[in-house]
Amino acid sequence: MSTRIRTYSELRRIDTFEQRFKYLSLRGEVGRATFGFDRWINQEFYRSREWKTARRDAIARDRGCDLGMEDYEIHHSILVHHMNPIAIEDVYEGNLSILDAEFLITTTHRTHNAIHYGDESLLPRPLTERKRGDTKLW
Repeated sequence: MSTRIRTYSELRRIDTFEQRFKYLSLRGEVGRATFGFDRWINQEFYRSREWKTARRDAIARDRGCDLGMEDYEIHHSILVHHMNPIAIEDVYEGNLSILDAEFLITTTHRTHNAIHYGDESLLPRPLTERKRGDTKLW
């Protein structure tokens, strides 16, 4: 498992969507132990006022764009991804990094799954400009 700490400061210096994805990708690693039977703790955290404020601030900073990329607007269901997977101890101990915008990024559900499970086929593709006489659909 990777112990590299990912930060928004580093991410924003990356120019392309694909490179940002590679920076964030866990390559099939889900991260530290999941919440399992203690999933209620995770859900309680995501309903907290503190999380809702951190989430709102991350979305505003990223202008509602996938991985904070200008040409990748999210039109529905914005997720805010923890760039460094959180564990039950983080919630129990009140680890402030789980609310710190330096470690959060907006994303779509599909991109979020691609980050966790390494499936680049889930990533959005840029629109192809159509030209006069172009008969191919895609």
